[in-house]
Amino acid sequence: MNGYRQAHGQSISDPEEFWGQATKGLDWSRPPSRVLDRSREPFFRWFPDGELNTCHNALDRHVDSGAGDRTALIYDSPVTGTVRTYTYRQLRDEVARFAGALKNLGVQRGDRVVVYLPMVPEALIAMLACARLGAVHSVVFGGFAAHELAVRIDDAKPTVVVSASCGIEAGRVLPYKPLLDAAIEESAHKPRHCVILQRPQCTAELVSGRDLDWAEAIAGAEPAACVPVAATDPLYILYTSGTTGRPKGVVRDNGGHAVALHWSMGNIFDTRPGEVFWAASDVGWVVGHSYIVYAPLLAGATTVLYEGKPVGTPDAGAFWRVVSQHRVTTLFTAPTAFRAIKKEDPSGTLIASYDLSSLRHLFLAGERLDPETYAWAGERLEVPVLDNWWQTETGWPIAANPRGLEPLPTKPGSPSVPVPGYDVRVVDSAGNDVPPGTDGSIVIRLPLPPGCLPTLWGDDDRFVASYLSAFPGNYLTGDGGRFDEDGYLYVMGRTDDVINVAGHRLSTGAMEEVLAAHPAVAECAVIGVADTLKGQVPRGFVVLKAGVEADPATLTAELVAMVRQRIGAVAALRQVDVVPALPKTRSGKILRRTMRGIADGRDEPVPSTIDDPAVLDTLRPVLIRSTP
Repeated sequence: MNGYRQAHGQSISDPEEFWGQATKGLDWSRPPSRVLDRSREPFFRWFPDGELNTCHNALDRHVDSGAGDRTALIYDSPVTGTVRTYTYRQLRDEVARFAGALKNLGVQRGDRVVVYLPMVPEALIAMLACARLGAVHSVVFGGFAAHELAVRIDDAKPTVVVSASCGIEAGRVLPYKPLLDAAIEESAHKPRHCVILQRPQCTAELVSGRDLDWAEAIAGAEPAACVPVAATDPLYILYTSGTTGRPKGVVRDNGGHAVALHWSMGNIFDTRPGEVFWAASDVGWVVGHSYIVYAPLLAGATTVLYEGKPVGTPDAGAFWRVVSQHRVTTLFTAPTAFRAIKKEDPSGTLIASYDLSSLRHLFLAGERLDPETYAWAGERLEVPVLDNWWQTETGWPIAANPRGLEPLPTKPGSPSVPVPGYDVRVVDSAGNDVPPGTDGSIVIRLPLPPGCLPTLWGDDDRFVASYLSAFPGNYLTGDGGRFDEDGYLYVMGRTDDVINVAGHRLSTGAMEEVLAAHPAVAECAVIGVADTLKGQVPRGFVVLKAGVEADPATLTAELVAMVRQRIGAVAALRQVDVVPALPKTRSGKILRRTMRGIADGRDEPVPSTIDDPAVLDTLRPVLIRSTP
């Protein structure tokens, strides 16, 4: 680990030198003479006197260097039967033209633009066009409810909203325009214009004087040039999932973001110019922002935009088809996607139908990677399976296996080691470091590295209260875990997923590991519910693999015995329910907090980020059943 340790050590002891070297991989209209501004601690700023344009670095830089004919984007949409490719030159020209259209609508440097689009190339084009003008984009996941869109419009106050007539989800057409119209009707702030991409599956009626058809908007537009901005100027606002009331807008700056993501592609993801990188996520989430749109293009790689699902479009071989057809080198997705594939095709028989020889790495993030899924993927794909852990707030991995810097051995259940730039600590309630093997709260000592949020949109006080006040001098991740003797980090889940059973603090994540190891179980969740005697007791919920039939009483007995053997009787797990599905967000995270609230008898609101409300409705009677 010498190469990794040297890099990580320098990044902590001399961040100015470390990140100063990393700036040299990008084009700057004014190179920074200072790397880190500490004068307003805890509001640190990276490259404070630098000036650049993120779109130029993602597109024009490669065209200018002679790589304009290299493939930049592959759009693969099994739901519409479409595959389309763009070279760097073609994508630059499309982006410049749409930037010109936005400019014609009055969008200037610093203005906000809300992007409410499905997984189509126009989503990337709109985001990059904003970056080209120095405007600030705020992507809202296509299909979000009108009220949730309205509160984001009120918070960001966009000049323009870019949307589409519809999205296509789970075999159905979802009209977007009625949702957008209702959101604007509800919101106090009224955007001056809306640009609507008309899709053939469903056309929308446009509001005269406010709405413009995408094709008509670009028809008369002159290509716009890149506008240099300060490195500290905001690139985008991304609202964290599950917010209620006033949303929490994570701000990403231009300079730190570009430097960190460019560095990460080579050093973490081992991806080089011209290689095909596929982040099977959505542009509405941070993974989509970072690793569908920006990082691959900053690195000169080819990015895949996939409008489909891991199963059902058309089957559990969908991912293997995309990897084979487009010669994907690196696949990055969520563990829940692989659990869905494993549920439908437990033996992985569909893999044999495709040539996956191009695939070098599988990266998984977004939910804790359970050892069972880790083993299943590794055995069947025969490539390294690499967990990585990060957050919307950080924008890129906190802990990962740095495959391009120094490939390290993997350990099931661990995302490996802290990434250079992150001074990760595990502390007790008083903020003191705990020894290896001891659980505690995971924090990051300030300053956070480039690419992380410098603040929340319009609310410095909330930024400090939410992240910096619990352990002064440190950023609170909200996750609990531990280090082992080798310096590997184990993230056991949100600290509120640690339950207290008769005075014993127990990780529900550890219990989930045990349940997931049962051969009949495709995926699972464990929550702590209130108990008058013990304070809290755990309850388990499991989804069976496709084609598996099991007697619920027998399965429960087997699972309870496994937990008792691996964790001990103190775990007090007595009830495990077999359910058809678990409620999740659109990004694949299981809604454990919502489940826990319902089980405790609270009137729990349905989160705006839920993927399928019907799943929660089906589970609700099971959740409210009294615990024996």
